[in-house]
Amino acid sequence: MNYYEQLLRKIENKEAVIGVVGLGYVGLPLAVEKAKAGFKVIGFDIQQSRVDQVNNGINYIGDVVDEDLHDMIKLGYLQATTDYARIAEVDAVAIAVPTPLDEHHQPDTSYVESSANEIAKYAHEGMLVVLESTTYPGTTEEIVKPALEEKGLVVGETVFVAYSPERVDPGNKVFKTKNTPKVVGGVTQKCTKVAASLYRSVLEGDVYEVSSPAVAEMEKIFENTFRHINIALVNEMAILCERMGIDVWEVIEAAKTKPYGFMAFYPGPGLGGHCIPIDPFYLTWKAREYNYHTRLIELAGEINNAMPEYVIHRTMHILNEEGKALRGSKVAVLGVAYKKDIDDVRESPVLKIVELLEQNGAEFKVVDPYVPSFRSCNRVIETVALTPELLQESDIVLITTDHSNFDYEMIAQNSSVIFDTRNALKNVDKPNKYVKL
Repeated sequence: MNYYEQLLRKIENKEAVIGVVGLGYVGLPLAVEKAKAGFKVIGFDIQQSRVDQVNNGINYIGDVVDEDLHDMIKLGYLQATTDYARIAEVDAVAIAVPTPLDEHHQPDTSYVESSANEIAKYAHEGMLVVLESTTYPGTTEEIVKPALEEKGLVVGETVFVAYSPERVDPGNKVFKTKNTPKVVGGVTQKCTKVAASLYRSVLEGDVYEVSSPAVAEMEKIFENTFRHINIALVNEMAILCERMGIDVWEVIEAAKTKPYGFMAFYPGPGLGGHCIPIDPFYLTWKAREYNYHTRLIELAGEINNAMPEYVIHRTMHILNEEGKALRGSKVAVLGVAYKKDIDDVRESPVLKIVELLEQNGAEFKVVDPYVPSFRSCNRVIETVALTPELLQESDIVLITTDHSNFDYEMIAQNSSVIFDTRNALKNVDKPNKYVKL
């Protein structure tokens, strides 16, 4: 029996030991689901604090059920370590590490490179390596594959390499890791089949096989670029509608009645999260290698990146109508997470809004029940409780994240001026001075 057949049998019989490198928003849910499916799972992370939390059954990711993590640890299906030498114990390993942009908006693949090199040190024949981190087309075959081949392993014969993009939507109540369809593309057909077999043994969602890692990598970036561009379109539409005295939110609701050819996107104070503000720029960077300039993607980036400044300019105008300057005004900022009902502030546009408020001399306080503190303005900022007194003493209230547990009736009743960037007050009686994005 060859390595391909041996690994398929191990996966089918739940005898394979699975590794997950990176225990963050992608990696920990994936590790827990693999453990729940009956596999022994070893999670790897360079942060000792994360490893200790996992091993103690302490959950720190909103999309993981506390009891699931606790049970998998207690039953011995899941454990975490900082010791990458234990890669030698696993039969399959997924790489789920960050792929940020550097200060010049160019891809930083250092985490992927480091993970691939650490895995290669301890890799063995009959192993599957899957990259899940969002990245530019070609990464799997340019970084992961050579690292293993340098050890003398033959991809497609003695070791198997594939790319399967993460699809994590923090806070989504319907689609989680387990029931979201998965795309898989291997370096060879055998690589694809082995990786697809593993995901089918763990997940409920469909597993869709493509012809190569590059197709799977491009597919993921295309998903997020689609959203990036459409959000830019609706943000630009909001700016134009405001100048024309038209309610953009009403326009969108009317457009939604069309049963074909339209998908609703909504304006907001800017983009946030680990995907949409970042991933399209991986593609613009890679496109230069092929002497192509991705004008639409970059223009969408300009529009979306300018939204925090637009929010501040609108805030200044609203205060000016009240006979006040932004400098010295008291501003209540409701929400710092980049989307509702989560604690994730990565790339949140509110971070920029807060910086601009400080630069313009405003006295601001930030409310977010999910985020006790965050870093902005070169310091750690503690959030405060949402109270009638806070709202009453504020010259303006900015609704920047539409958390479900905000008491919008109370907000409306106790605020004299509200700038609602999320249309959060659509179902409550508004104060006299109420402005929507």
